[in-house]
Amino acid sequence: MSAVAKLHIPAKARAEPRGVLVPAGNRVRVPNPDESKRKTEVQKKIPQQQGKSKRQVSPTAVKNNFSVDSVSSSEDSSSSSSAGSGLSGKKSNVKRQVGGELAVEHSPTRQEGPAKRCDWITPNSDPLYASFHDEEWGVPVYDDRRLLELLVFSQALAEMSWPEILHLRLTFRKLFDDFDPSSIAQFTEKKLLSLRINGHLLLSEQKLRAIVGNAESILKVQQEFGSFSSYLWRFVNKQPLRNGFRYARQVPAKTPKAEVISKDLMQRGFRCVGPTVVYSFMQAAGIVNDHLSACFRYHECNVNVENNKMEASESA
Repeated sequence: MSAVAKLHIPAKARAEPRGVLVPAGNRVRVPNPDESKRKTEVQKKIPQQQGKSKRQVSPTAVKNNFSVDSVSSSEDSSSSSSAGSGLSGKKSNVKRQVGGELAVEHSPTRQEGPAKRCDWITPNSDPLYASFHDEEWGVPVYDDRRLLELLVFSQALAEMSWPEILHLRLTFRKLFDDFDPSSIAQFTEKKLLSLRINGHLLLSEQKLRAIVGNAESILKVQQEFGSFSSYLWRFVNKQPLRNGFRYARQVPAKTPKAEVISKDLMQRGFRCVGPTVVYSFMQAAGIVNDHLSACFRYHECNVNVENNKMEASESA
């Protein structure tokens, strides 16, 4: 019976480390004892270097005559500029040393957000309506034709929305002779009934007749006060009212001032000019600034009014 032969492995071979597979390919890398010893010595020296500056002058910096301080200051200034460039929409470059080279990192671009508007203007609002809010609503109007136009639009709000009215604005101007009071005052019943769109009256007969009657009343006001504008602005001492409401729910449908103007208009023969219609008209014509206080237009309208006051005082 034969004995099992034992495999004899020399001591030197047993102490020799085995090969290790590295991530790249199937090459075998055998650790070098001297290399391990060298790594151990480096690790011991690390705590001694903790108090020293970690910044090093890169070859690129030396080549371009950069000093350590200039590189450091460029890092600090770049970092601070990246923190303050969020609203500018510009990219900020941050210089850092990577592998002995001076690398440039591009921080993510932060786009400037949309301007804060009144709460009733949303991302889904009609663009024409948003433009009306941004450019016209709340801006003081002094031209009699434009005032009559806005009064008609305010009356039409009982039958249409602002976006619908604005999309028909050119049609309104064409049918009402660009809101010339002297021309509208001469409209006949036949002319009124011909103001149609796709076979339908532009507005109800009651509203159409009120527009003609109001044009006649404006002509009388012009004779007494010189202009419809002078008549209206005297109710607020020729200066727009500023409410500065924070929330949309605070904006009223009518005010005591609107009731006073409405009553006076009715006494002068105007029709369909209740306090609600009048207050909507005052908002659109800039007689009152009802942009919310956080809306960018609230401040712009106020600044424009102050500038106009300064120009008027200088010219006087």
